[in-house]
Amino acid sequence: MNDNFGKNADSIKKKKLFLFDMDGTIYRENTLFEGVNDLLLRISRSGRYIFVTNNSSKSVRDYVKKLRRMGVAANEENFFTSTQAAIILLKEKFGDSLVYVQGTKSFVKELRRGGLTVTQKADEKACAVLVGFDPELTGEKLRNTCKMLTGSGLPFYATNPDFVCPVDFGYVPDCGSMCYGIEKATGRRPVYIGKPQAMMIECAMRKFAVSKEETLLLGDRLYTDIAAGVNACVDTVCVLSGEATLNDLQTSDVKPTYVFRSVADLPL
Repeated sequence: MNDNFGKNADSIKKKKLFLFDMDGTIYRENTLFEGVNDLLLRISRSGRYIFVTNNSSKSVRDYVKKLRRMGVAANEENFFTSTQAAIILLKEKFGDSLVYVQGTKSFVKELRRGGLTVTQKADEKACAVLVGFDPELTGEKLRNTCKMLTGSGLPFYATNPDFVCPVDFGYVPDCGSMCYGIEKATGRRPVYIGKPQAMMIECAMRKFAVSKEETLLLGDRLYTDIAAGVNACVDTVCVLSGEATLNDLQTSDVKPTYVFRSVADLPL
């Protein structure tokens, strides 16, 4: 079978580990795309699927509940998120030292569950600042974050650089857009942890003892999903069900291995 540009995609059938982005790739907000469950069932017969999402607004437990409500067979082992990547990185760098966090209640709970010591109040004892995608964002949170960053020199991290998050009517600002506003207010730009960094993909391959050649990353954003696959040296599929457009594919320096209208069109 060929992809949207006529490229033979039969090698997809040999993959063992399928890493799926979520927003815009398998669903839009609360609506599962057609054919997703059938595809996951076919994959599970001979391989494994993992959801690797930059969206840090929900904990893994919350994501499991969300997908199960949509009828997707999923448990905590099916996920690796930018929040989990942040926990690994910050524990390595700062141990149990205090970290200031801007994010949702679910995000904060997940960080604490992962062993980080965090606060949402401006605190001079904090050794770093971490910002996640926050649909619960308030003026008070922004003020505290800017206070922590202004003139402090504290290390500044963010879960992901995505500019927008798809919703049922279009898009809302994601973590990258929120951090752009913080940068304009403080002059501080964060180090982004999630995709396009290769860390999430490499962790998944190590965990399941799968080679780069046996791994496929699927997503709807060129500058995060596909770039992460390129950085991890694995094959990629860009789907046109989310953010990326045909024009983006023609003008971007980041090129996927294959392009399909949706994940349901994969040759499996």
